[in-house]
Amino acid sequence: MLIHPQFNPIALEFGPLAIRWYGLMYLVAFLQFWWLGRMRLKTMPGWTTQHLDDLLFYGTLGVILGGRLGQVLFYEPGYYFNHPLEILAVWHGGMSFHGGFLGVLAAMIWWSKKHTRSWLETTDFIAPLVPLGLAAGRIGNFINGELWGRPADPDLPWAMIFPQAGDFLPRHPSQLYHVGLEGLALFVVLWFYSRTSRPRGAVSGLFLIGYGACRFVTEYFREPDSGIFGHSYTISMGQWLSLPMIVAGLALFVWSRRRP
Repeated sequence: MLIHPQFNPIALEFGPLAIRWYGLMYLVAFLQFWWLGRMRLKTMPGWTTQHLDDLLFYGTLGVILGGRLGQVLFYEPGYYFNHPLEILAVWHGGMSFHGGFLGVLAAMIWWSKKHTRSWLETTDFIAPLVPLGLAAGRIGNFINGELWGRPADPDLPWAMIFPQAGDFLPRHPSQLYHVGLEGLALFVVLWFYSRTSRPRGAVSGLFLIGYGACRFVTEYFREPDSGIFGHSYTISMGQWLSLPMIVAGLALFVWSRRRP
């Protein structure tokens, strides 16, 4: 039976200053966005490194502010309303993808208006750059030993005990499932799909469909968050929030393919 390695969440310490692995994973996410974005510029006429740098700044604000507010409002409103100062403690973990997604959408609207570009043109550009960043965040969750999976069959070769769960049951390492599906697999699909010219909105639509479907599947193996509706073992908060993404993605993809 595998046991979670219980990594030290602090990667480096300099006196009172501590750098956590979770924070470093966000740095990795932003760096890969910039690196892949430089590669993507070669196939996107009219886009410059200045555009990319500006996008990264706006996107970072959207991810951090939206992700934290999403965690507070969607998943743990009672706790954070009773401990409001903890809202600022992002280094302890606790970032909602769906909140970060909404934050990035708002940031991209802001950026697109500033640069007088179509919003869908902007989201089509950044969509393939996102999945590996999501994978980095899930690796941070695994290092922290948080967001563990539901109880698993003890005969499952990769079933793992997470001491933080407090019950010493073998569980699915669902963080790694997220890395594989929403991170690596979705990246491969989007990267190769976007390498040739596509109708405006098609890449964004495929991202919504792909992420929503992958997240819906992986949530079956993840211990449900309490969320604003309480615990649900039939359909979790993550699945509820993914369903509108799938519907919107299908509508956007069909619409983009039918446009002249």
